[in-house]
Amino acid sequence: MAQARAMRLRVDPRDGTVRLTLPARAAIGPAIAWVESKRGWIEAQQAAIPKPVAIGPGAVIPYEDGAVRIDWSADGPRAPQRVDDRLILGGPEELIARRVLRWLARQALVMLDAETRAYARAAGVTIGRVAIGDARSRWGSCSSSGDIRYSWRLILAPPDVRRATVAHEVAHRLHMDHSPAFHAAVARLYGRDPGPERAWLRQHGAVIQGFGRSS
Repeated sequence: MAQARAMRLRVDPRDGTVRLTLPARAAIGPAIAWVESKRGWIEAQQAAIPKPVAIGPGAVIPYEDGAVRIDWSADGPRAPQRVDDRLILGGPEELIARRVLRWLARQALVMLDAETRAYARAAGVTIGRVAIGDARSRWGSCSSSGDIRYSWRLILAPPDVRRATVAHEVAHRLHMDHSPAFHAAVARLYGRDPGPERAWLRQHGAVIQGFGRSS
């Protein structure tokens, strides 16, 4: 990156990817040697990344401000049903994870669509299609046409974190950049600076990225 003034090394807490940032005209050979000298630190950072969490009978999954426990029995309902802090379902045990993940994604889409359109009305902007995905690299994105896409895993985060992300993406309908004007728009829509919510995602994002992943 031309903007970098010194070499920087970072291990992405979501997937363990090693990212090296170099100043303009930096020599590659010394940079690679420097990274190699940091091998112990890199391996320690990667080892500290939370492991994927299997979804099966009795598993506890974060859900908004609380959690739900999977209450499975072979003769239970095929479609998951939330009852207080339990998620009740039946059917083949090997299909539990698939059905729970689909249920979580549906809940996320309903909430994110409603919150996105509410923020859009407050901002006086139009929104196209609201969709969900499961990207490891970002929590949301906004296209120039007004389509907004989120990670469904925001349903595993506290509501304030989810809403701060929505305000961030809707603000891109006003400013397609990360300028001071953009950040002012985010704070105005959200009602305050969303710094604590961004910090929550940096600290806990790797954990919620791990639920239901096989690797």
